[in-house]
Amino acid sequence: MKIASAGTVRWLIELEATAEELMNRHLASAREWFPHQYVPWSLGRDFDGPLDGEPWCPEQSAIAPAVRSALIVNLLTEDNLPGYHWTIGAQTSRDGAWGAWLHQWTAEEDRHASTLRGYLHAARAVDPVALERARMAHLGTGTVPEPDGVLGVVAYAAVQELATRVSHRNTGRLSGDPVCDRLLARIAQDENLHMVFYRELLRAAAQLDADQVLVALDETIRGFAMPGQGMPGFGRMAAEVAVAGVYDLRVHHDEVLVPLLRALRVFDLTGLGPAGEQARDRLAEHLARLDARAARFIERRAQALAARARRAETA
Repeated sequence: MKIASAGTVRWLIELEATAEELMNRHLASAREWFPHQYVPWSLGRDFDGPLDGEPWCPEQSAIAPAVRSALIVNLLTEDNLPGYHWTIGAQTSRDGAWGAWLHQWTAEEDRHASTLRGYLHAARAVDPVALERARMAHLGTGTVPEPDGVLGVVAYAAVQELATRVSHRNTGRLSGDPVCDRLLARIAQDENLHMVFYRELLRAAAQLDADQVLVALDETIRGFAMPGQGMPGFGRMAAEVAVAGVYDLRVHHDEVLVPLLRALRVFDLTGLGPAGEQARDRLAEHLARLDARAARFIERRAQALAARARRAETA
């Protein structure tokens, strides 16, 4: 049995009332929705196998390959819910307001996975055999981020939930399918509310100890990786997703990190100690480096796409 550290106990106690308040706010803001209403069941037909249906082939999918990769990454991330549930519960608590939030969050995230899979199967958007094999392989590794302590979990979740919201929303917009766009926009609304819960917990924690919060944010952001590192073919799919503009360094900098840090007024905080000041300086340096890398990536992508277009014209 894991024994909680004194620091963990402190934050669980001091943020318990805030967690309860934010949980109640979430329940008041969240709008009930039903997965079966977002899946285009009329498009569905039997696959090959015991039902002797039609095998899947790429020509059946109207989704571009890069968007298909984004959908697979998004779904496998949602599928890995048991690992995230365990990690958050292990670093926080399964009792009181913390436990109530954990179970509510888990139920809502599970809804995302089931609806996405229903859409992908009904629309024949991806290879169902490859998708299931990838799910088994990904969950079989048990690979999930493991932030350290309560503040580590809250900081990571704030960044990850916002990143996931942006990824879902951009995937839907680029899908070319109004049904897919509508579904992912609905999922993104949930992810936004999840981000708000964690962001506001960080805000409350900063009022108690801004130095520790900045240290946690600094460690989280500089070491951040999207929660898909262990899935089969992730490197290739992540590259396709970046080239398509679904989620790349520019998106990560402009639509995730900068808005989150601005909302928390990280660069306006006063009265910091040496640890907080140093963490904030490292964050500023990291953002500047990331901005420069994003600019280089966008330039190289534009050059590559232009070269591809020229080759297509002369083919």
